[in-house]
Amino acid sequence: MDWTQCDYLVVIVNYKTPLRTIDCLNELSKEVDKIPNTCVVVVDNDSQDDSCSIIDSHIKAQGWNWAFALQAPKNGGYAYGNNYAIRQALESDSPPDYFHLLNPDTEVRENALVILKDFLEVHPKAGIAGGCFENPDGSLWQIAFRFPSILSEIDRGLKLGVVTKLLNNYIVPREMSDKAEQVDWLPGASMLVRKEVYQTVGLMDETYFLYYEETDFCLAANRAGWECWYVPESRVMHIAGDSTGVNSADTKPKRTPKYLFDSRRYYFSKNYSVFYAAFADIFWIACFALWRLRRKIQGKTDTDPPHLLSDSIKNSVFAKGPNIS
Repeated sequence: MDWTQCDYLVVIVNYKTPLRTIDCLNELSKEVDKIPNTCVVVVDNDSQDDSCSIIDSHIKAQGWNWAFALQAPKNGGYAYGNNYAIRQALESDSPPDYFHLLNPDTEVRENALVILKDFLEVHPKAGIAGGCFENPDGSLWQIAFRFPSILSEIDRGLKLGVVTKLLNNYIVPREMSDKAEQVDWLPGASMLVRKEVYQTVGLMDETYFLYYEETDFCLAANRAGWECWYVPESRVMHIAGDSTGVNSADTKPKRTPKYLFDSRRYYFSKNYSVFYAAFADIFWIACFALWRLRRKIQGKTDTDPPHLLSDSIKNSVFAKGPNIS
């Protein structure tokens, strides 16, 4: 089977999580036959720990002719890893109609793939669709997102109830209901993309190493006239932060990595202007400083990542400029 010419292609980017990826593949094995001519390709982002050979050996041992392991030449980040496979498929004589981006720290539930595919087939203006996530304990994580803005940065910094109520329609995380609904953007942990979206707006921007790349991609699709939908009937278990190590419910907050600041700064500069990014930095830093002062006065527990205020200043547009450095 030629994975570049299947009808439905699942792309998983692995980085030093071969056992998680194998668990993900094991769950996918129960679902791939439900969509004819489905393939799954795992791109190892140069883990340098034998991940690719471990995954490939498991695929061969199971006799899965629908699964493939690719070794990327470098660890270029999330967008790079997905694009490494998607680009090859799009350049084939008969590219897939659908591309499903899936994290290795996920397990698809029954009919998760079919539901998203069926939804796009009956909604021609929908170019991107994603479902509801389950936490490892079985509880639901019914969240989709609005595009980040200066107003969302104000709320994120202040953490003040009255401000949150006033800016409710601008807060990035958006609690969803049990009904399908159009949204701004969805997590790349499980995202189905129509082939025509890539043909319209191109691949994800590889300038991002990690974070904001799917936000940027959904914004580009939105500006090109494509809709993005949250479809809660499709469920995927996701261990949030497990594949990146940035956020985990089981550990204390870690220092925010430089690439997250880089991605945020680049996102605002690229999509709105350097001046917009500068004002986003000003309001975020000022509001977060006020929150830190209020937290100290009120004796509240400090749950923020270490050095977040100083790191925000050091990685602002004023210190680094608009581009990723």
